[in-house]
Amino acid sequence: MTVAKTGAEHIASLRDGRTVYIDGQLVPDVTTHPAFRNAVQSAGALYDFQAQPENIELMTFKPEGSNRRVNRAWQMPRSYDEMIQRRKALQAWANVHYGFMGRSPDHVASALVGQRMGIDVFRKHSPDRAKAFADYFDYAAKNDLFLTYVIINPQAERAKDWSQQADNLVARIVDEDSGGITIRGAKMLGTSSILANEVLVANLQPLKPGEEDLAFSCALPINTKGIRILSRKSYESSAVSIFDNPLSSRFDENDALIYFDDVKVPWDRLFVYRDTDVCRQQFHDTQGHSFQNYQAQIRLSVKIKFLLGLARRLTEAIGTTKIPSVSEKLGYMAAQASMVEAMLSGMEASGSKVGEYWVPNKHFMYSAQVLTQDLYPQFVNSIRDLSGGALIMLPSSIDDFKDPMLKKIIHTTQRAAAMEPEDKVKFLKACWDAVGSEFGSRHQQYEMFYAGARFVTAGHSFRTYDWNSATGAVDSLLSSYSLADELNGVTH
Repeated sequence: MTVAKTGAEHIASLRDGRTVYIDGQLVPDVTTHPAFRNAVQSAGALYDFQAQPENIELMTFKPEGSNRRVNRAWQMPRSYDEMIQRRKALQAWANVHYGFMGRSPDHVASALVGQRMGIDVFRKHSPDRAKAFADYFDYAAKNDLFLTYVIINPQAERAKDWSQQADNLVARIVDEDSGGITIRGAKMLGTSSILANEVLVANLQPLKPGEEDLAFSCALPINTKGIRILSRKSYESSAVSIFDNPLSSRFDENDALIYFDDVKVPWDRLFVYRDTDVCRQQFHDTQGHSFQNYQAQIRLSVKIKFLLGLARRLTEAIGTTKIPSVSEKLGYMAAQASMVEAMLSGMEASGSKVGEYWVPNKHFMYSAQVLTQDLYPQFVNSIRDLSGGALIMLPSSIDDFKDPMLKKIIHTTQRAAAMEPEDKVKFLKACWDAVGSEFGSRHQQYEMFYAGARFVTAGHSFRTYDWNSATGAVDSLLSSYSLADELNGVTH
């Protein structure tokens, strides 16, 4: 057995008979299917990276009672220094995919880390459910599992409560016996479910009294009987080549709807049972929501820096870097990228001890989320502005280089002061894949909405800000003088 989980082990674990559909067909093996095989390899590359001898200490730790090291995403930091150590590991992992795998294995692991810190929430709900969750966390951590989650309901008739939607739309409890419960219905968005070992099923959206059939939380292997995964269109399968689509051909993690077709959930995999308020508490009264979104900001810091690098290289490719307005734009974008890193450092340094664990500053985390929801599309638009027509006037595909006459024309027309023609085309193809392709457009939508609509994230910021301190300063000023004193000539 190797010191830590490897890519070969992970890829082998995905050959488990899971039920995945795409383009109307059942996928016999996700590790070899042209819609998923490169993304599977990219997921495997993460585990290979952590298992390299030179990365073992950076990327992994040994959980108590385990004889094998696992990714630091499973580490519950007990100090500021441990939090920084953990964050550096997560940034190193994000660098492997340039920040484009939003649901890499460290995301849901981070959510579970925060929830495990708040195990008392589960204990107040039920000692049995708390034991089930604690035991599952230990199992998932010691086996370094890749988890996805489905924690929101399918969009339908928004004027109706979830319990009033059409039958079998929203996943709910339809039966139970001595062995567990049975669930039926759908959940979203199963991003990376095709690449994952197991799925956490929960409710981030508020539930109301009377919706107890919907109020559950559990974790199941992806290949559990009755779990049906309906993948969206694969950008990987549409990619012409790595040269033409270097990001979408390798890092398309795929979003999916997961339908639970009378799926049996054993009691020892059930963490919340028919309690609408505990469904909310699982995320918001523990550190679960904080840690999952803190991880997202860690990943985004890598992705924003990558986009900034694209912007700089773009101006070099078309020879505009020294134009004052362009260098001003690059300087402004650099300040924005540094702001993301500074906010990340701020939420860590101004974190605090909650029980025995060090947790990030919750308001700083939410404020970063609100600001970066706007920042990402601004970055994309800035790159488009800097490019002009450069991202459009490109060879149709790598096949154009196979024809000597076309290759000569390409070498004549794709000229740059700092790049050879082929290098310029290669770079501009990568740039377009990041900001203009269908894959790139999906990422803009993802970064704007993965944490919820603006009113949701701004609402978190509103609720967690220290308003008493802010309004107290105003009240202090107003109490330092009065109209009567002014009229009577009293000085302060």
